[in-house]
Amino acid sequence: MKKTVAFVCIHNSCRSQMAEAWAKHLGKDILEVYSAGTESYHEVKPGAVEVMKEVGIDMSDHYPKLLSDIPEEVDILITMGCGVVCPYWPNQHQEDWGLEDPSGGPIEGFRTTRDLIKEKVEDLVQRVAAGEL
Repeated sequence: MKKTVAFVCIHNSCRSQMAEAWAKHLGKDILEVYSAGTESYHEVKPGAVEVMKEVGIDMSDHYPKLLSDIPEEVDILITMGCGVVCPYWPNQHQEDWGLEDPSGGPIEGFRTTRDLIKEKVEDLVQRVAAGEL
């Protein structure tokens, strides 16, 4: 049975979207993946879409979602380090990845964040596959 994982930040417009896309790409056989924000936003940041496209992952159909749009309970809850205060969201494991928000900066910042998220998702997938989570 797949583990459910939710990536959460404030607007679900950049980091959590990239994390969702990486997790669906790298952990498709073992993870059921969601992302959401605690506040509404009108779009996924174009820089995030662009840098994920550079590595062959299409996020052009992604859109920001709220916590109310995802399952009420997940196995793993990951926050992006944006000081987001999540309401109590039932989970078996929670961690914060402490990632800087590249929004408003140069495209290189988006690439750096993309690559850091990939490393963290690879580690997460390995831990889930090993039965550690």
